[in-house]
Amino acid sequence: MIIRLPLRFEGSRGEKHLYALFDSGVTYSCIHESIVNDLEVLTPLFTPMRLATASSGSFLEIRNTCRLDFYYEDVRLSDEFMVVPDISEEVIIGATTMQKWKLKLDFERDTVIIDPKVAKLILINLIRTD
Repeated sequence: MIIRLPLRFEGSRGEKHLYALFDSGVTYSCIHESIVNDLEVLTPLFTPMRLATASSGSFLEIRNTCRLDFYYEDVRLSDEFMVVPDISEEVIIGATTMQKWKLKLDFERDTVIIDPKVAKLILINLIRTD
């Protein structure tokens, strides 16, 4: 199941407000190739990845990744995004990112729930570095 929400993304080149699709059926988080250059410098993969798509016998070849910060309810989250040409969404937040940050999808309210312990840990880290 999926939820689509507007989020703010940041990289070393700037920031953008993008619609992100939270999709528990997708393993990796992905960003559209045409958007990423405004946000971050790409990191080439030594060995490209071939990922299966929902279409039988169809694959995507991933040659680059990037690390981006993104904000949900003023909580700063961060992860690696696969740079994908020709995906239908601007950004897809996949299962590994949701598991990493303990994000849960609330389909009744069409929203994402952040574990309070994760938000508290982030807040404590921000206070200590200032």
